[in-house]
Amino acid sequence: MSLCCWFILLAFIPEALSTDPGVIVKLTDKGLEYGRQLGMAVIQKQLLTIKVADISGSESVSPIGSVEYRLSNMHIVDVGLPKSEVDLVPGSGVRLFIGNAFISLHGDWKVKYLKIIKDSGSFDLNVNGLTISTSIAIKSDETGRPAVSTVDCVASISSVRVIFHGGASWLYNLFTSFIDRSLRNAIQTQVCPSVANAVSQLNSQLKTLNVVAQVDQYAEIDYSMVSSPMVSQSSIDLSLKGEFYNVGKHQEPPFSPTPFSLSSQLSNMLYFGMSAFTANSAAFVYNSAGALSLYITDDMIPHTSLFRLNTMTFGAFIPQVAKLFPGLLMKLLVQTVKTPVITFEPNNATIQATGTVTAYAILPNTTLSPLFVLNLETSVSTKVFVREMRLAGACVPSVKSLDNFLQVVLKGVVIPKVNGEFLYFT
Repeated sequence: MSLCCWFILLAFIPEALSTDPGVIVKLTDKGLEYGRQLGMAVIQKQLLTIKVADISGSESVSPIGSVEYRLSNMHIVDVGLPKSEVDLVPGSGVRLFIGNAFISLHGDWKVKYLKIIKDSGSFDLNVNGLTISTSIAIKSDETGRPAVSTVDCVASISSVRVIFHGGASWLYNLFTSFIDRSLRNAIQTQVCPSVANAVSQLNSQLKTLNVVAQVDQYAEIDYSMVSSPMVSQSSIDLSLKGEFYNVGKHQEPPFSPTPFSLSSQLSNMLYFGMSAFTANSAAFVYNSAGALSLYITDDMIPHTSLFRLNTMTFGAFIPQVAKLFPGLLMKLLVQTVKTPVITFEPNNATIQATGTVTAYAILPNTTLSPLFVLNLETSVSTKVFVREMRLAGACVPSVKSLDNFLQVVLKGVVIPKVNGEFLYFT
């Protein structure tokens, strides 16, 4: 979901304006400053494309009389934007101010006077003290992607200087002020349309943004916006749907998001908040896909463990296992029987899961013979943090009615796998 102008970030989906978000992103003025730096490159590139039409006319120059002139082949050779600021407009969007800008232009000139005398050469135009003030509105299109446009724009030029090359300098210096005025007007009228084009061109890039991203073979996540951005004096709050779906099948879960908000902190560039709805929608998707199951074999048990996954170990608890299947390795199938429930507290998430553990003996011919089934109820506490720009977690189990061996299995196999799979946000 990357784009080079953060300061115009996102407003989506009119059909879902009443839906609460699963994820909220807060872009502070520090993030806006980063967007300003990137946005200036886009505007500077667009200003370099300004086209100035040929200018022609006549001017009375004493003592010669009428002098016909023509300025042609004019093109921008340099643009400088040394000073710029971007501010939030509460309830609306952003305002961009550019000051002390300059534009350099090169072109050709021709004059004719006394009906038969002609002269020609080239010229350089230096536009200084250019200021631009424009408001950028954030809208949404019919596809649920952001669209931006300029609401208003004002441009003014402090000074213009023309330097002529070739020809009779004594002549064209007589009407330099008139040429200055004509070129000033020609440039000034092109600035705001160029800025508007620069902003408009971003829409073609915004239309290519994916609002659904595939996570793996089972799940994809919808991160479109569910309401227009909330713009305050210090930040832009973006409300994302943040809902997981089965790949190719958008089935809504039997629960809905509830309102939540981010803290009022503003010291960082970006803040990210995920509700329990997002996590629970992921659990719903993976459970529906049958992905919340795991086969465990003895080679997955930590080597330091005194408990081994074989009939001898379990014979200490269930003597018939060792008697009927002596000296055999075992395999466990751990799987959920209903969707886990996830709740959030500050810096911590708790996962309540109900499942079964089915034990098998691995016969000499490698076939599996079922031994027993254990019902499993567990509560897993997850400390949530950010590692290398990825959302991460560290899980610690609290298991009810489970013997020491299954504690080893859960801590040594299942939890490490969960911790590894938890790193899915980039």
